[in-house]
Amino acid sequence: MELITKVDIPKPDFAIGPNERMLFVGSCFAEGIGQRAKDEKFRAVVNPFGVMYNPASILHTVERCGEAPRVALFTLGTNRVYRLRETGEIVDNCRKRPQRLFSEEELTVDECYGYLRRAVDVLTVRNPEVRVVVTVSPIRYAKYGYHGSRLSKAVLLLAADRLVCEDSRCVYFPAYEVMNDELRDYRFYKPDMLHPSEQAVGYIWELFADAYFSTEAKRFIEEWRPLKEALGHRPFNPESEEYREFMKKTVDKVAALSKKYPNFAM
Repeated sequence: MELITKVDIPKPDFAIGPNERMLFVGSCFAEGIGQRAKDEKFRAVVNPFGVMYNPASILHTVERCGEAPRVALFTLGTNRVYRLRETGEIVDNCRKRPQRLFSEEELTVDECYGYLRRAVDVLTVRNPEVRVVVTVSPIRYAKYGYHGSRLSKAVLLLAADRLVCEDSRCVYFPAYEVMNDELRDYRFYKPDMLHPSEQAVGYIWELFADAYFSTEAKRFIEEWRPLKEALGHRPFNPESEEYREFMKKTVDKVAALSKKYPNFAM
């Protein structure tokens, strides 16, 4: 008996290896997923200039950061942007300046697609082997009204679908659909009832890992897990001989893991 509606997640035509160089750019959801990648010792850069909600700001980050990842993940939050009235430029952060200095507008599907396509092109120049995973953030934006929030997500979904249909470098990961179909209970949200809980983000991360990670990457994570837990252990008596011996053995195991996986680094 199936008590939930499972979302199908096709395996891509590439696999993410252990300690892969990755770039995560986008909304708060990208932060949650990106931090898990860092915890599992992927060489991940996460929103180097802060959270970016719309496709234009994602492009700006890609252009500025200079990263050349093998895998990039874009998490689209909204199609709404703010322009500085004086120059007409789209700003990534209003920096608490008076609202009268900005105008708000909604990007069209074509505009969202164009910004994303340019971001992919920039990354491809730096690394011809790059693959881009596009996802839409499941976080709802109450300030737009829930109907307005869904309309915004619909624009992003259409732009993402066009991108992956027209560009073989890109694939779509259905985080939005998992949150809304598999995890459609408020117990999977934070107290604000808008953001996914840590449990929900962890569940989506596990789905991502299962579909996108190589066998070797999954093996590394299993070998790294007990060492990660050991290094995070807080002893009652850090000066004891037992704890010093415990840490020495742990450090030796980390060194052995570093030899086995050349790109692994503490």
